[in-house]
Amino acid sequence: MQFVIEGGKALRGEVDIGGAKNAALPIIAATLLTSDECLLENVPDIEDVRVLVDVLNEMGVKARFIEPNLVLVKSTGIKTSQVPVSLATRLRGSFLIAGPILARFGEVSIPHPGGCAIGTRPVSVDLKGFQMMGALCETDDDVYCMRSERLEGQRISLDYPSHTGTENLLMAACLARGTTVIENASVEPEVVDLANCLSAMGARIYGAGTGIIRVDGVKRLHGIAYRVMPDRLEAGTFAIAAAVTGGCVSFGGAVSQCLGALTSKLGEAGVAVTARKDRYTVAAGPRILPVDVRTYPYPGFPTDLQAPFAVLMTQADGESPIHETMYDGRLRYVEELEKMGAHISVEGRTASVQGPSRLHGASVRALDIRSGAAVMLAGLVAEGQSTIEQAQFIDRGYEKVDVKLRALGADIRRLALESDSEQALSPLACSVVS
Repeated sequence: MQFVIEGGKALRGEVDIGGAKNAALPIIAATLLTSDECLLENVPDIEDVRVLVDVLNEMGVKARFIEPNLVLVKSTGIKTSQVPVSLATRLRGSFLIAGPILARFGEVSIPHPGGCAIGTRPVSVDLKGFQMMGALCETDDDVYCMRSERLEGQRISLDYPSHTGTENLLMAACLARGTTVIENASVEPEVVDLANCLSAMGARIYGAGTGIIRVDGVKRLHGIAYRVMPDRLEAGTFAIAAAVTGGCVSFGGAVSQCLGALTSKLGEAGVAVTARKDRYTVAAGPRILPVDVRTYPYPGFPTDLQAPFAVLMTQADGESPIHETMYDGRLRYVEELEKMGAHISVEGRTASVQGPSRLHGASVRALDIRSGAAVMLAGLVAEGQSTIEQAQFIDRGYEKVDVKLRALGADIRRLALESDSEQALSPLACSVVS
């Protein structure tokens, strides 16, 4: 898949922000905690979600999109506690199935997750928590086999505030015997959205959104109709796109409270941001100022917006240090931006962006979801035509992004390649560079 972009057009108008990928995946996994029917609204129709739906179907769950962005799940017919290797290794979010299946059925066999190649992302937090709750864990060829007649509530202090670890243990604790306390828990909005969904299903959860979450286990959960929160990372990407192209873009204000760190950095860069409850608007200023950015878990600057923000800094008047503190593979996009004329030096996990750079069209690659967003934004501001190879990786995190960009005035088109059908047939097609 390719995106072909003619740059130099300012983005203007309103854009609809879809459901959050990082909330939808754990919420879909949470439906495995009940045999009742679950209806999920505002689910992004993206590759990662479809892979997870395929994983559930392979296990005997009835899961499908019944309308655009509307997913129906009923897990009465689960035929196996073994998660299919060929599908699960394409998606890191597949490991979120471990907690619900283990809690409900007492055993699970699940491979080490795949997903974006952005650096080391262990599942040690999840496994340690399961073991503390009484699960016997064994590993064989990167497949984790866990068993427990019934998980027992425990006080668990996480080594670091892993959002996947927090979500997995949160789901498992819902059906555990007694009370579970998760300390050093992730405070990300998507964790809160999961907790709200679980609470609506009958779970007893207290403290979500703080560093300490308490869960009083119950015997069963019931079905739910639930609407997934909007995607703050998609919103942030469009906000940066408006700024870097010299345009003005607005969207619903439901994500305003989740964009505090980005709002602050955009303001430092000379971008005009109006954040209200009903509307979030970004308008480019007369010039872009250099900014020092350091990624940090929420409410800090999100690692997922680091690469797109670096593109904005290529147009700033001066040097901008970008410090990636979370993943050791997050700066791989630099080489792609350099093909377009960016001046960036990397030392360790710090990229020093020297601007302003006159970007030009080039053939570049999307190496993962967020680096793909970065080169796409670079193509929007570059002079001439840019071709984004491996654009299917952008589709893993952004629903119909080319359609939304065209509605804002971008000149972008999608080209399907013969190799796309071959990749679709390969079960491991996304496990190398995704």
